Amino acid sequence: MTAELFALNLPGLTQLPGFAHGEETALLAAVERVIAAAPWRQVITPGGKAMSVQMSNCGAVGWISDRRGYRYSAADPLSGRPWPAMPEGFARLAARAAAVAGFAGFAPDACLINLYEPGARMALHQDRDEVDVSAPIVSLSLGLPAVFLWGGAARADKAARIELHSGDVVVWGGAARLNFHGVLPLREGVHPVLGRRRINLTFRKAL
Repeated sequence: MTAELFALNLPGLTQLPGFAHGEETALLAAVERVIAAAPWRQVITPGGKAMSVQMSNCGAVGWISDRRGYRYSAADPLSGRPWPAMPEGFARLAARAAAVAGFAGFAPDACLINLYEPGARMALHQDRDEVDVSAPIVSLSLGLPAVFLWGGAARADKAARIELHSGDVVVWGGAARLNFHGVLPLREGVHPVLGRRRINLTFRKAL
């Protein structure tokens, strides 16, 4: 990848605009196969509120939430079966993006798949349910554009606003691995393939 690819490079975070362009059709087909085995669902927070995004997972474990808390599980709670295997193309893309961002050898074992429709959002939060937080997070956007919030080590820290488009990837790790981040409410729009939807793939090393 060339230096021109980097639109933004904040401490600990790298934006890779268009990193997955040319792969979107294959990626979306793989998402459809995952969803056929582990359908979208709205999860409940430990406080009893329904999240505005719909979710699914693939990989050795999947991230889940209910009144018992946030955690990873080897089984889909809806079916009791293991989560679908992570498609090879997912893992390859995540490893490539991590390497470009300076995190060589990234081997994700979990991929959280989020579905946003207009109005859906993700409040500022930390990804801290992983056993080892030395590995980076790799996040891929598909479909409608979204505004990604990149905060600091404390929830109250001012967050930068980063416009993400279909095919963009952001990677963060190192000292910024536990920075707060989120997504503003998705704006109305129509994507040529996904219509009024945005899909986000978040790759993690959970175990």
